Order: sequence, then C-alpha cells, then structure tokens
Amino acid sequence: MDEQTLPEELADALVGVQRLLRRRLRAGLTAPRLRGAEVELLRLVESRPGIGVSDAAKELYLAGNSVSTLVNQLVRGGHLIRETDPADRRAARLLLTDKAETRLRDWKQRRIALVGRQVARLDEADQEALRAALPALRALAVNLHEEAEES
Repeated sequence: MDEQTLPEELADALVGVQRLLRRRLRAGLTAPRLRGAEVELLRLVESRPGIGVSDAAKELYLAGNSVSTLVNQLVRGGHLIRETDPADRRAARLLLTDKAETRLRDWKQRRIALVGRQVARLDEADQEALRAALPALRALAVNLHEEAEES
C-alpha cells in the first residue's frame, strides 16, 4: 500500500467499522434509539460533568443552536439535566441523569463485548497489528482534532 492509497483505504476501513458497530449495537435495543450526535453529547457530558452548552458545541464542532436543540431533546427524553451555572446565571451546566448513565454503561459493555468477540476471532498476528496500530490511530485523532481547532 502506497502513500496514495493509504489515506483512502484507512478512512474507508474506519468508516466501515464504525457503521457496522453502530448497526450491531442498535440491534436488540428496547429503548428508543438515540442519534449519533445525541450519544456524542451524552458521552461528552459523562467525561466532563457540568460542561456548558457553548463549550459542548466547541468540543463537538457543532453550532451552538444545534447543541441547544440536542440538549432540549435529551432533557425531554430524561437523559440530561440542565441546571443554572451559579457562577453565571445566564449559562447552563449539563449533567447526566441516572437513566443516561445506565444507558451509556450498557452501551459500553455491549460495545466491549462485540469488539472483543470479533478481535478474538482474528489470528494472533492481526491482533498484534491492531495493538501496534492503536498509538498511531490515537495520534491521528489528535491531529484531526487540532486541525479542526485551527479552522
């Protein structure tokens, strides 16, 4: 694989894996399905409890009004709590509800189990290649994040 084909093949592989993970994880859900942006916002709030709407918008590379719409939907659905920031009464802080924490925990467990089963099906050389690729994939994610911050 040369420098010309690597970017396209890597992007195709990553998109394909992500799409199949989403489809497989949606199967068998009893609760109404959450859209990708909703899950991303919940995961962000999980990692940064109390984050504000504008900071969430910056982190997710979305317009502030788009995040406000997501917040309203997730509050109505019982997944988010929006409380007034005591330091700035005009701002809101976002927190997960117990319902959201349970849902995210279940999703993570199912994702780990699914990926774990599929990795176990690979031969040892492919498993080692995936382990060795993780630092490079993380660095690629950092580079993409930094480039997005610059634009």
